[in-house]
Amino acid sequence: MASITGSFTSLSCSLMPNQAVNRVSKLGSMSLSISGKSFPSLRVQPAHFRVSCAAKPETVDKVCKIVRKQLALPDESEVAGHSKFASLGADFLDTVEIVMGLEEEFGISVEEESAQNIATVQDAADRIEKLIENKGA
Repeated sequence: MASITGSFTSLSCSLMPNQAVNRVSKLGSMSLSISGKSFPSLRVQPAHFRVSCAAKPETVDKVCKIVRKQLALPDESEVAGHSKFASLGADFLDTVEIVMGLEEEFGISVEEESAQNIATVQDAADRIEKLIENKGA
């Protein structure tokens, strides 16, 4: 569970799985507490404020396998949620092929604009879960 508190326009909420904050306006700073661990106050601009939850570990693992396969990486090479496609040697075309592989594997369709914002394995896993959630709604 996460709790978020902001100043100016006060926001306080608890986030459980499958819940999200849709809009925050005039938020000047915030503090974040996840599972009892507090993080220092942050300065944010409302247009850039976003709350998201990490994808399930099994989704991240599947994405890692697809990335490893698409880039023909050896089994011993480290591919994890924080791995950037560019750091793994992927160029633009490789990234397009990775997204196509993910679409096929998960039965989803990623819009071109969304695909351009996917830079890491975690980005891809988060986007996939969001698309699957929206598909089921």
